[in-house]
Amino acid sequence: MSESLRTRITVGLALLSVYLIWGSTYLGIRFALESFPPLLMAGFRFLIAGTLMFTFLRLRGTPVPTHRQWLGAAVIGAFLLGGGNGGVTFAEQWVSSGLAAVVIASMPLWAALFGGLWKRWPNRLEWVGLMVGFAGVAVLNLEHDFRANPLGAIVLFGAAISWAFGSVLSGHLQLPKGPMSSAAQMLVGGVLMLALGALSGERITALPSARSAAAFGYLITFGSLIAFSSYAYLLRTVRPTLATSYAYVNPLVAVGLGVLLGGEKITAVGLIATLIILGGVGLVAMGRAGVRVRVL
Repeated sequence: MSESLRTRITVGLALLSVYLIWGSTYLGIRFALESFPPLLMAGFRFLIAGTLMFTFLRLRGTPVPTHRQWLGAAVIGAFLLGGGNGGVTFAEQWVSSGLAAVVIASMPLWAALFGGLWKRWPNRLEWVGLMVGFAGVAVLNLEHDFRANPLGAIVLFGAAISWAFGSVLSGHLQLPKGPMSSAAQMLVGGVLMLALGALSGERITALPSARSAAAFGYLITFGSLIAFSSYAYLLRTVRPTLATSYAYVNPLVAVGLGVLLGGEKITAVGLIATLIILGGVGLVAMGRAGVRVRVL
């Protein structure tokens, strides 16, 4: 098998992982929160996953990251896992898993804006996509869950912004090579969230239910070890537009699973906002890919 074919297969499997697995983790987080406090749950999730991956890589002879690489991993881990995943986990105490996925789907819009910090400003088509996408965000704020729980909405949008900035910044910092980058980010992000959870007074006072424990195990194995590592690989290997294309699929998977397995409902407002946001994200992706569309 040629190297190019092997790379294409690996990229395809990584995309399938972030498309489907990450879409399902939103409901997994909701089930885990039935027994665990949010920040401690997220912290233990990534600390355990990071420790397992770090140990496995060291046994295979992968070198320990340098001080500079640890610093880069700490910064990216803080934005992606602390602000991004931690924010989602915290907000899902009040907001449905499907709506949480819709908000995070706006991430490529923020990433397009942050590209300007490195002189990569949006072109005309991307600006149109940004306006369409943020119009969808405005519509989404009319959704009952957000009006009833403004703190959850604020934290969720902050999570999308943090994830977007971390994704863009990852291309400009020195990080460990290969899977060790994911392991280092998960270790640092896990410790950060455990510290924040302890400082905020979170405690685990009882044994988790079977469903919460199963969800927690699923998040560690599939959401962290497999899907997060796949995303880190995509950021290193393919165009950012392709790496962040999971934003189209995750909301559909999350909303479908939330309705089928979680008893959640999607309102007309939420559905309309989802379609508008995904339309805006699609225009941004077309602009990044250089697709020529006449804009009046």
